[in-house]
Amino acid sequence: MEIISYVQDKPREKRIHFSLFGSGRVKAEKSISLTYPVYLPEFRSFSAKKVRNTISFRSVLKSLGSALTLSGDFLKSNIKVISITLLLAVLAVSLSVGSLKLHSFSINHTGPLELEGESLDIQNLNKLMASFALEGSKEYDEAGNLLDMKGLESEVFTQPVTYQTYKVRSGDTISGIAIKFGLRNISTLISVNDIGNVRQLAAGQKLRIPSVDGIIYTVKKGDSLNGISTKYGISLDNLLDVNDLTKETLTAGQQLFIPGVGLDAGTLRNAMGELFTMPIAAKFRWSSPYGYRADPFTGVKTFHTGTDMACPTGTPILASMSGRVMKVGTMHRIYGNYVIIDHGNGYQTLYAHMSKVIAAKGQWVSQGTRIGLVGSTGYSTGPHLHFTVYKNGKLVDPMSVLK
Repeated sequence: MEIISYVQDKPREKRIHFSLFGSGRVKAEKSISLTYPVYLPEFRSFSAKKVRNTISFRSVLKSLGSALTLSGDFLKSNIKVISITLLLAVLAVSLSVGSLKLHSFSINHTGPLELEGESLDIQNLNKLMASFALEGSKEYDEAGNLLDMKGLESEVFTQPVTYQTYKVRSGDTISGIAIKFGLRNISTLISVNDIGNVRQLAAGQKLRIPSVDGIIYTVKKGDSLNGISTKYGISLDNLLDVNDLTKETLTAGQQLFIPGVGLDAGTLRNAMGELFTMPIAAKFRWSSPYGYRADPFTGVKTFHTGTDMACPTGTPILASMSGRVMKVGTMHRIYGNYVIIDHGNGYQTLYAHMSKVIAAKGQWVSQGTRIGLVGSTGYSTGPHLHFTVYKNGKLVDPMSVLK
């Protein structure tokens, strides 16, 4: 590439004369000479070389250092403005996060309720539950003794126990079968037939019916007849006679019939299906317990008929125990959309504030069946399940039956 260059050479002098005095007949004349440079152009040509910008580690460090120096100077001169800006940004983010958490909490958790017309609604509900209890009245007590028959007591058992077989018919109950064969405690049939849940009895199933009341005991290593007789409070002779034993030697795994005793309360309740499971399987928060509580607004003590489980709207609600759906309805003043299940043996459960009811009236549901979705219908400050348990038409603390 050829580039034409204008080169300034040594200036040449040019003189200009100014006449100071003179006019017509002036004899003497003076002049001043001023000299100024005059440049004359000269043209030369040359070839330009390609410019190369070389990048080195040193140049990079130098540039980085310059940038850091400038940044430091900027921060130093604007430190107050930057600090205030960062502080405002942190406050804005904190307020946003806090607002979101508060909104989420208010949506997914219940707070104190101040209900109107609660007394009347609860009275009507109690009457309804009592009518259900009358329809399926309980025929035995907490120990399993049939109510209209004399309970188990100490007797002399001199004859070996005998068994007969019975085929369960449609409509049979464990208590009805016991009465039919002259037994006085439902523990007998449950223990002899190793029934895990009487609600699973089905027509056509065969049961062994012993001639006397009692339970089956499986011998463990180290057991002795004396120890077993002492544990259950029966005589050694009765134990030997009922089991038709001729020697006192026992073998681990051997089964003995223990006459005149029943199952412990926990085992009996479990077999009768009286241990309820949680109606919410997802994560929840206990937001209000059963029983008297101080109203947070008035300070007056009021009775809370169940327990509240706070969780997000749409969380599945499960049948806490198997039974038949007796009522599906809406109680706007208090419970909103609700479902009532009759479990037999005097037990009923109420599930309230549903956003959606899934179960239908008259439907038989197993334990764990989905019956609805958590909501905030009725008088409620947020989505939650209100869970109430009745036994023989009377309120029961749900925590006493939940497992």
